[in-house]
Amino acid sequence: MNHSAFPSAPPRRTRSTVLLGLAVLGLAGAVFAVRRPLMMSAPMCLAGRWHGCFDTFNGVVLMTLVALPPAALVVWALARRRRAAGVGAGPAWRTSLAEVGMVHGTVPFVWLTMMPGAGAGVVPGRVSLVPLRDLATMGPLGIVGNLLVFAALGFFAPVRFAALASLPRILALGAGCSVLVEVAQYVLQLDRVSSVDDVLVNASGAVLAALASRRWWRSAAQDADGPPHAPDTPDTPDTAAICRTA
Repeated sequence: MNHSAFPSAPPRRTRSTVLLGLAVLGLAGAVFAVRRPLMMSAPMCLAGRWHGCFDTFNGVVLMTLVALPPAALVVWALARRRRAAGVGAGPAWRTSLAEVGMVHGTVPFVWLTMMPGAGAGVVPGRVSLVPLRDLATMGPLGIVGNLLVFAALGFFAPVRFAALASLPRILALGAGCSVLVEVAQYVLQLDRVSSVDDVLVNASGAVLAALASRRWWRSAAQDADGPPHAPDTPDTPDTAAICRTA
């Protein structure tokens, strides 16, 4: 059988380019599908007005998309700085992307969860500590939204920090961050319900996202450990010196 007749697997760089192109096309398609709601907030955002832009869902999503090119520029600048310091191309880009991705992918969702309701400052804080009681009232959109709140953190944190490269630690990280958000909602009286179900779904989203990036965890751990050291060898006598002294 002539094995050379079968096509070889595409190079890794080609696969990465194809995946990146598909991701860009998918993002462009999603933006095109929701272009009308986003454009409703565009005048307010362009005018720099808080009301109508940063206090609305459409405005926050629009500003998140607008911030994508600057975020990519920051990734490039950080990677270039690490490359100049002697870090390899792969670790430099991976670390820089993880740092920017954690921030850019988490801050907008936390901002949305901290938006005050109509009775903010008037309605006292409400707490729901019975697990799974509020899950049925969230609806599919609410569940997906809560899964995405700390998804970027769960995806990029174990890539950036080798100490977080385990599912229990990502679960604890997601749950801890979610508890902080729920406590802030209650203390600030934002007219929101501080629910244990939000914590459960937020933490689950972080873990699911971490599973999606698990193939890069080992590389992150290797980067943290540094290059392998050569094994120590016992000292051998200098044969030439022995011959000279004989």
